[in-house]
Amino acid sequence: MNFTETGIFQQQKVSIKSLLPEIGIEQARQEIITGLTARNPYISSKFFYDEQGSKLFKEITQLKEYYPTRIEKGILTEIAFDFMNRKSSFELIELGSGDCSKISILLNAVEQQNLENLKYIPIDFSQSAIEDSANELSDRFPEVEISGYVADFFHQIHAIPHADIPRMICFLGSTIGNFPRKEAKEIVLSLSEELLDGDSLLIGFDLVKPEHILHSAYNDSLGVTEKFNKNILNVVNEIIKSDFKLNNFDHLSYFNRERSRIEMHLVSNKNCIVKSPFLDKPIQFKKGDSVHIENSHKYTMETIQELIDGSGLAIINNYVDSRNWFALVEFERKFER
Repeated sequence: MNFTETGIFQQQKVSIKSLLPEIGIEQARQEIITGLTARNPYISSKFFYDEQGSKLFKEITQLKEYYPTRIEKGILTEIAFDFMNRKSSFELIELGSGDCSKISILLNAVEQQNLENLKYIPIDFSQSAIEDSANELSDRFPEVEISGYVADFFHQIHAIPHADIPRMICFLGSTIGNFPRKEAKEIVLSLSEELLDGDSLLIGFDLVKPEHILHSAYNDSLGVTEKFNKNILNVVNEIIKSDFKLNNFDHLSYFNRERSRIEMHLVSNKNCIVKSPFLDKPIQFKKGDSVHIENSHKYTMETIQELIDGSGLAIINNYVDSRNWFALVEFERKFER
């Protein structure tokens, strides 16, 4: 995670710019320290995605137990042609782009004569993910202009320039579920404000389903999710120069019925102390203390509607798999005529 360099590279039809310096390493450190020293310690899930974290998450998406990516790709494959050929010229913006496997499904469906009129804008907190994705896509789709941003889209979406062509904003992977409902509503409102007449927004929602399916998805038999979750401590160590030892913490994932979400924690398996030059004093963890690192909220169509209430958005399409496990919902902003 590079909080100092703004320009990463530019070549032919590919450019990547980092907006993270606008946040700055000091703000990132303060955000982490605020979380770790809270009464109930937490770390924002956006800090998962350094280079190693991005690689581990890609492994997670390929696990047999992890259904969301597989189902979402199936839905994308079904809707891709109609979705991507409504207009001959537009910007395709992907928030939290990660690897390019999903957006490739959409780009593969674009009619050849329209590819050179398409601009793809990936936005991700992980520089390595943006770079790898841009390199692969530029080889596969040389006609497409790619303009990537390393950014915190929650705070920096307004910094992305708006061209004079329609926008399709894709917020896939049920990433919206990582945010508390209040923050999710703020994100939806922020995205609504980015939409002009003729623009659309596509959001992936993981739906409520049997608990044993959820448990398996977040407690995989190979332990990849555990490695991914513990890696966030490596990121924290890098940013605040702390001395978290991964072996001192165990992975815990469970379904919170009351809040309809998977919760993921790192639980101290021994009494330990964590030091950092940016902390006023060391943090003491007793055996059994936990650090809350991620939520994954599970939605229903009713709670999706509640999410957009007051945002100015209206549902125009709802794409759901045959088991009603996952939904891709398309929205547009309501304008007075």
